[in-house]
Amino acid sequence: MDQAIAPFDLVIFGGGGDLAQRKLLPALYYRHRAGQLLGSSRIIGVGRRELTRAAYRAQVRESCGRYVDRQDLDERAWDGFVERLDYLQLDAADGAGYQALAERLRAEPDHVRLFYLATLPELFAAICEHLAGVGLTGGEARVVVEKPLGRDLASAERINDEIGRVFREDQIFRIDHYLGKETVQNLMALRFGNALFEPLWRREWVRDVQITLAEQIGVAGRGEFYDRTGALRDMVQNHLLQLLCIIAMEPPTSIESDAVRDEKLKVLRALKPLAGDTALARTVRGQYRAGAIGGQPVAGYLDEPGIAPDSHTETFVALKAELNDWRWAGVPFYLRTGKRLQEKVSEIVLNFRSVPHSIFEAGALGEVGNRLVIRLQPDEGVQLFMMAKAPGDTMRLRRVHLDLDFSETYKVRQMEAYERLLMDAVRGKLALFMRRDEQVAAWRWIDPIREAWDAQAVAPKPYTAGTWGPAASSALVGRDGGCWYEES
Repeated sequence: MDQAIAPFDLVIFGGGGDLAQRKLLPALYYRHRAGQLLGSSRIIGVGRRELTRAAYRAQVRESCGRYVDRQDLDERAWDGFVERLDYLQLDAADGAGYQALAERLRAEPDHVRLFYLATLPELFAAICEHLAGVGLTGGEARVVVEKPLGRDLASAERINDEIGRVFREDQIFRIDHYLGKETVQNLMALRFGNALFEPLWRREWVRDVQITLAEQIGVAGRGEFYDRTGALRDMVQNHLLQLLCIIAMEPPTSIESDAVRDEKLKVLRALKPLAGDTALARTVRGQYRAGAIGGQPVAGYLDEPGIAPDSHTETFVALKAELNDWRWAGVPFYLRTGKRLQEKVSEIVLNFRSVPHSIFEAGALGEVGNRLVIRLQPDEGVQLFMMAKAPGDTMRLRRVHLDLDFSETYKVRQMEAYERLLMDAVRGKLALFMRRDEQVAAWRWIDPIREAWDAQAVAPKPYTAGTWGPAASSALVGRDGGCWYEES
């Protein structure tokens, strides 16, 4: 049984929405089932729809039936979980309904209060102000805000100012679910819990680093939202840069919140700027056209519901980043993400340099170089590629690999990202959440890329759904003599 946490009240604004039903409530069910939620903890969904408590519970049961493994949905656990669920009809923008929320929460004055804003960012300021107006923001109150927090640095700063007028920085949890993934936690353990890799984790031994977040799905019914956002804002500014930070950061003095985030901030500030012609030369943006995924035809982006017929929104981004610091100077970090790609995969690849001198005959080595592959999904694990002698009477080497498959090694169910992050937010642990200065540094690096694209005013490069993106993405890596891991 996992360690129980102090009693809390979790209020989900947007409690009937897709994020709550698909991710948050199933995650909370699993934590209840694991014994982490104490008897008096409550979960209150807030929304504009008129629902009874019984109707909301039925809705949550239906969602959990879809998003929780059937073998994990046992009636005894469900009966206990459903008793925690409540619902309150409330227009988040209208302060009139907040007094009823305050009265409900004051029934348990000693509880930690966690407000999860699973709404449009345009509502964040109003929600925070109305919560303050009824006295719910003091003491052990915390607020969780979802990405994307703004469209650029200016809008992000405005939203942060609005939230910051009500909540202190140590009460604000800016969530990025990739940081809650088990393999990302294991990346920290791999780097800082083993002496084996630290001497090699630097420019002298690493040739390049590749980070790929690839999806097979399209806009998945979020066409209007996605067309205003695009892959650069939706994935690069947060997920990809956060993974880059964990790979590249110096060892923190501890795993305490600010110690970790201080080191990540140094990485973001060390990124070489990508602006103007440099941004155009070192980035690729694409947009998918009709193709096939898994043998099934799929529509092109411009044919998706909610997409403007002349949209230049990118569904694919690849870029080459570099760091101005002693550990990584001169090492390219290749980042890419896209929709409707050949596979659904999230992974980090470190390609190490070849041996400085070969003692073997010409042609004996085959494919040269060690490689470390850290896969975040779909099958979480680590592979280390190395050279070994092939069977036979000649000294010919070939690449083999050692595997660490977490599901096979531990043979226990792994926590989903939102399970870990929700429990950390209740505990007040901020290490896996973005600090404001981190977010500012990320936007400062991203904004010039967007500005260079807008100044160019050329449509994104087309790619066929079911491929690995535009050919220019391969050329980006190929100019340095390399190739993407999937293509090797």
